[in-house]
Amino acid sequence: MKNIKQLAIYSALFIAGSAAPSLVSLAPFVDINTAQAETKTKRVPALREKVYSQLARAQKLADDGDVQAGLEALDSINERSSSMNSYEIAMMHNFYGFIYYNENQLDKAIASFEKVVAEEGIPESLRLSTTFSLAQLAMANSQYDKVNEYLDSWDAINTKVIPDSYYVLRAQANYQIKDYSQALKYINTAINLAESDGKIPKENWLVLQRALYYSLNKPKEVTETLEKMVKLFNKPNYWVQLAGMYGEIGDEKKQLAIFEAADQQGFVKSRSELKQLAQVYMYNGLSYKAAKIMERGLEQGVIENNAKNQAFIAESLVQAKEDNRAISYFANASELVEHGNYDQRLAELYINLEKFDEAADAARSALDKGELTFESNAYVALGMAQYNLQNFDASILAFEQAEKHKKSANLAKQWIKYVKKEKLHVETLKQALL
Repeated sequence: MKNIKQLAIYSALFIAGSAAPSLVSLAPFVDINTAQAETKTKRVPALREKVYSQLARAQKLADDGDVQAGLEALDSINERSSSMNSYEIAMMHNFYGFIYYNENQLDKAIASFEKVVAEEGIPESLRLSTTFSLAQLAMANSQYDKVNEYLDSWDAINTKVIPDSYYVLRAQANYQIKDYSQALKYINTAINLAESDGKIPKENWLVLQRALYYSLNKPKEVTETLEKMVKLFNKPNYWVQLAGMYGEIGDEKKQLAIFEAADQQGFVKSRSELKQLAQVYMYNGLSYKAAKIMERGLEQGVIENNAKNQAFIAESLVQAKEDNRAISYFANASELVEHGNYDQRLAELYINLEKFDEAADAARSALDKGELTFESNAYVALGMAQYNLQNFDASILAFEQAEKHKKSANLAKQWIKYVKKEKLHVETLKQALL
């Protein structure tokens, strides 16, 4: 049962909350005291006491919430930048970048941090962290090609262990530029490294992996990722999506089992989910359960009270041999439409239940309304009802109308012959009794 199109696997599922760096994770900002200490241990120009005190003042103003005053203090320092060394200038731009980032002015923040790494006399640790943070900021600013450019620069100077965030950032950027194969390579690396260290991969990594497999039309791999997500995070939408994917790969038994397990946990709630579960039940021959699910949705007001849904319940009950219960749903459906198709189905049900007066009324109603998909069926039902009511002439007239339709012509001819024979037999009996 293929229903992969019903899954909501979009980029927003993994980009939200994962692309933009938080204040905690943003690396370029270096505390002024840390910067002063670095000049004593690394081969960089000295951060002089005068500049240090001015930058410290700007930092304090920003930390205290007076952003404008902090920027003005930096502008004042910048006016005398010709007398500052490379490291001092880099630190000034670093503070600009942090303030702009804090104010969500990403373009200005990126421009400021680019000036930081452009300076020669800075510690390699600052150059490395700032370059990586430029990649993060580019991602947050939707500059996906720039993300890869910054990370290429980071690769050229990094000598330490590559962090997970590097692979995830590469994966996100490549997903956005639709290079799904490259993106998958990177996110798989991040996940595999975490698992090999005995760690649980972050949820948004698996969401991205799932989206990539989906985009690459790999339903089996989508299913395997969802199995992992269900096990690790046990979220309702993952259960429902996993059920859908089992249907996509043709494992209907698992689809049914997972869907039922999700429903037992109270995870099947939305209109689309309830309808999907009902369809799964129908597909697996569990028509009564299909009807019950749809009834539940109607009672809860989740599923619309329209003719289509009423008829679905009715047909499910018919398949479950619950004809009496199906009648009210066909009647409800009939009241919600102009055509007579549901009255025709009512006529057929009444025939099965040997309620021939009701069957005749329903068949006439169907024909009066018109717009029937199979008009011949209504005439056949009317003919059968009239025959059982011993209205032989009316029965013959109905079957003669049915005979005009190619689909029911042979059946109608047989009925006409039979009804005429029965009519003659009844009349003969009456004559004999006189």
